[in-house]
Formats: sequence, structure tokens, C-alpha cells
Amino acid sequence: MAEAEPEHIVVLVTAGGEQEARTIARELLDAKLAACVNVIDGISSFFFWQDKQEMEHESLLVIKSKGRLLPQIIETVKKAHSYKVPEVIALPVTGGNRDYLDWIDSEVRP
Repeated sequence: MAEAEPEHIVVLVTAGGEQEARTIARELLDAKLAACVNVIDGISSFFFWQDKQEMEHESLLVIKSKGRLLPQIIETVKKAHSYKVPEVIALPVTGGNRDYLDWIDSEVRP
């Protein structure tokens, strides 16, 4: 059974630095794929890549959008990103300030 697409989502994307994160944020906003993007600089990410444990200093994008736009968000991030396999993880919004959620609706592609 297919799961219902969430109406609103928060998408997490890590980027190689603040400049790359800002570029991705602007592209998402210009394309009306996101209502808001927070950029949090200076995070430390620990992970395995090609069978080796790595640590990188990155920036985190927190993207507020609509579930139906996720495929276009992924495509936009992949085109603008320097990583071969960028992190793009969408989390469903299960509740929140209705006025804020309505604002998201008004700011993204119809």
C-alpha cells in the first residue's frame, strides 16, 4: 500500500560550506520550491564513505516546502551540489502553526 504524500515537509541537506549552502538556498527560493531555507553553518558531520570513516565541516540547510515538490527539490540540489551523493532527507510535518503552514502554501509553486 502506498503511503500518502505529506502536505508539508522539512528537508535536510548538508553542503560543503556556507557559500554552497547559500547558493542552493537561493536556487530553491528562486524556483519557488521552498518558502524558507535556514542555513546553519559550522556543523561537524561524521560518516562512512567508501569504507572509510570521515569527518567534514559542513553547513546544514533546513528547507520548508510541500511534499509534492520533493522530486524537484532533489533535482535542484543535485544540480547545484558539489557532492557525488548529496544528503537530501525529507521529514513530514505532522502539525504546526496553521498560519505558518498557510504561508508556506502561498510562497511555493501552485
